[in-house]
Amino acid sequence: MTEPSDLELLDQWRNGDADAGQALFQRHFDSIYGFFETKCEADADELVQSTFLACLRARDQFRKESSFRTYLFTIARHELYRVLRGRQRDGARLDFELSSIAELISTPGTRIARNQEHQHLLEVLRQLPVEQQTLLELHYWEDMEIADLAEVFEMPAATIRTRLHRARKALREKMEHKAPPRALETLETMDEWARGLSRRPAR
Repeated sequence: MTEPSDLELLDQWRNGDADAGQALFQRHFDSIYGFFETKCEADADELVQSTFLACLRARDQFRKESSFRTYLFTIARHELYRVLRGRQRDGARLDFELSSIAELISTPGTRIARNQEHQHLLEVLRQLPVEQQTLLELHYWEDMEIADLAEVFEMPAATIRTRLHRARKALREKMEHKAPPRALETLETMDEWARGLSRRPAR
């Protein structure tokens, strides 16, 4: 028997099958947790919960114009931005194209930085603006291409293509003294290297 698709589980969930909703969340839990773990490790559990609760409240609003996965990451991005905005003091405005996680949150290195290359990559990603960090992580570690990223960020594909290119260049510039030299020969070799590291190193 083949596994039901996300949309099949969603239809069953909408029709009152709570087990289908649970299966849908379990299927995507690790990816959503990893999305938050690299940015707000101490709050990852709470943010995963708030993301799934928001999805629960809005489950009948999803029109199936994109994959359920990109829809869920769209909610996750909104939850991340909501928490980061809430930490700003004195009503200061927050620009996710300019502000980085390293500037917004002071935390020790994350648990997933198990080896030197992972640690270097994560340290540099956290120094990029939040939007660039999120773009690159979804592109490298969730295999999202332009169309999916456009859905998650609610922007035209052309805009996402430009911003992703800028993010890749910014990462390469910051990684010049961190990564193995061959990893940075071109943007493409850097992409291959970063994807190969994955979100969680082998234990």
